[in-house]
Amino acid sequence: MRWRTWGCGPLLLGTGLALGCGARPQARPDPPPRLTLPAADLDLAIPGLGPCTESPDRTLHLDRHQPVFVLVHGCRGSAGLFQALAQVIAFHGQQAVGFSYPERDSLMAVSGRLAHCLDALSAAMGDRPIIVLGHSMGGLIARKALVAGRADGLRDLGARLTLVTISAPFAGIEAASHCGSPVARALSLGLVVPICRAISGEKWFEITYASDFIRKPGRLLPQVDRHLILRTDERGSCRRLKVDGTCAESDAIFALEEQRQPQVEADPRVKSLEIKAGHVEIVGDRRVAPVKLLAALQAEGLLAPTPPGRQAGLRLLLDRLYGEDLRAETD
Repeated sequence: MRWRTWGCGPLLLGTGLALGCGARPQARPDPPPRLTLPAADLDLAIPGLGPCTESPDRTLHLDRHQPVFVLVHGCRGSAGLFQALAQVIAFHGQQAVGFSYPERDSLMAVSGRLAHCLDALSAAMGDRPIIVLGHSMGGLIARKALVAGRADGLRDLGARLTLVTISAPFAGIEAASHCGSPVARALSLGLVVPICRAISGEKWFEITYASDFIRKPGRLLPQVDRHLILRTDERGSCRRLKVDGTCAESDAIFALEEQRQPQVEADPRVKSLEIKAGHVEIVGDRRVAPVKLLAALQAEGLLAPTPPGRQAGLRLLLDRLYGEDLRAETD
């Protein structure tokens, strides 16, 4: 059985009007871990969902009797980039699939497509729980897919859903504030709009503090049993070091204030946790294992505990998946 993953750095509007993205996790070669997955008894073809690889075969092979993670990447992400995380989930005997989408599309449209995928998956899996987990911009998409009252929303009244969002900018991206500012549009004689759209696509306004996508987050469907919000305190984090020990590439993408939205957190199903971690560090890349994320998911009962007899195996797997040293680099 093959698996898939999520996550990615966010969309970022930098100084002036230049847009960029946070650094993304990197794909790693398949290691030979000993997995404990049950045998697949269901083959599914759901456009938008697939295994956590870059294989052109997007058929899902699932055990219909077990819960499933749906992993939603963010900006500059893809299924294969998070293959390692999916293998760690598989090591714990759990299955994961991933949702892929064109990153320049409207977030509202993309979240509607995710809702359609979840409907199809839920219908095939029966009453098995589905954990929808989104990182960064993927967190915005994941939550919006699960709000009530949208015409293209989820229809399955029997779906059993849990939502997990990680480093999601629910208050809008501060660096994109120029795109949402009427003053900036006026002073630029309207040039802000085509520039923002050219750089970030149809989501250019949705990611700003001024959009309804951010200001009116909506109420979660009753099918969602809980929403775990993992906020990352990214201050002082670093992805790469120079030879002199100073930081060559920061891993600080979103401030805590960008990740807080009172309307989102007012839902009684919400539990918020704050984790000291970099934006990419939290989900892992080739240099660092996502141990803080794994600990949080296990503490919340979403990822199975690692049995004492398998701790050494997990350490070996993490070393193989994420064992590249954080090398010092020159300018």
